[in-house]
Amino acid sequence: MLAAERRDHLLDLLAREGKIVAKDVAADLRISEDSVRRDLRDLAAEGLCQRVYGGALPVSPAIADYAARQTLSPDGKRQVAAAAAALVQPGSALILDGGTTAHAVAHALPPGLACTVITHSPTIAAALLDHPRAEVFLLGGRLFKHSAVTCGAAAVEAAQNVSAELCLLGVAGVHPEAGLTTGDAEEAAMKRALAARAADTYVLASAEKIGTASRFRVLPWEDISGLITDADPRHPVLDQLATRGVEILAAD
Repeated sequence: MLAAERRDHLLDLLAREGKIVAKDVAADLRISEDSVRRDLRDLAAEGLCQRVYGGALPVSPAIADYAARQTLSPDGKRQVAAAAAALVQPGSALILDGGTTAHAVAHALPPGLACTVITHSPTIAAALLDHPRAEVFLLGGRLFKHSAVTCGAAAVEAAQNVSAELCLLGVAGVHPEAGLTTGDAEEAAMKRALAARAADTYVLASAEKIGTASRFRVLPWEDISGLITDADPRHPVLDQLATRGVEILAAD
């Protein structure tokens, strides 16, 4: 099989199965695992897969920069945001992560809602300027421009001194095996710090993130209260998560 044919085979397998196991592909095609790994390195370099130990997974579309992600699945993000905003109770404290879906949540909160919003995103804080009854606490630190959030040691330390009833957390990828992932190690650590300060944590995941993965794991499934998504309820990944006991909140 030529290199171009192997490439097409790998991409088709990734689309159908949601993962590539290098040793299985090598056995099926009767080639060496080294050849498969080289092919996967080439695909990863083009942004077409996320390499993991033993193979590869579908790559998350959230690796794009913040401006590009604002135009990605806006309707789905609005649906997820509306479902998430409905979880915020009057008088409660909310930890709201950064990112484009969280930004949609800020806009989805009723303007007259009395609540406290704790965030490490200056864009989230700015979006709440026209919410007169929302008290906003902005956590400082080094600005991670890819997601327009603060992170690093100062931000994590600041997060450890707050608490809330609810945390709404964004991720780059949702995969039954890779878990909840994002593309930056410090951002992943900051998300863990935020989630640890809330009684309940719900993950915001528009449909294009379901079944994809990024490099760094954020949280294990048992550490979240549920997943909010606009993906088709019959999506095989959602079936697998439900089997694991993950609560799926449909956004429609």
